[in-house]
Amino acid sequence: MTRKRRRLLVISCALGVLGIAAGLVLFALNDTIVFFRTPSEIAREGTAPGTRVRLGGLVKDGSVLHTDGTHVRFVVTDGGADMGVSYAGLLPDLFREGQGVIAEGVVAPDGSFTADSVLAKHDETYMPKEVADALKKQGVWKEGEATP
Repeated sequence: MTRKRRRLLVISCALGVLGIAAGLVLFALNDTIVFFRTPSEIAREGTAPGTRVRLGGLVKDGSVLHTDGTHVRFVVTDGGADMGVSYAGLLPDLFREGQGVIAEGVVAPDGSFTADSVLAKHDETYMPKEVADALKKQGVWKEGEATP
């Protein structure tokens, strides 16, 4: 076997082993991947019950209902569709009606959503003080405007 063939054989074996390793890693991570969906996407695609997703949107005004100590029901909307969410646990301080929210959990058989974690988002006008000061200094951003 010549030197050139030996080198080609070693390189092809290394690429094969690397490909197998990448495939095994992707297969192992398949169960931990959680996709982000809006209520409209879940309604349109008909997400199967038991599917784990991240539901994002706004908490619909007048929809928050505290049933007992830590159990709460609310509706997440994206303007096109609404989805009822059931959550047992402590809500974040920023959670309120009309505010952005991301709930991670599973789609229930009845079409509602059972969350095991809820994250409240800042509104789109939030900006760190340092960035806002720098933009004000440049004259690009003024107080009360949305992020450029």
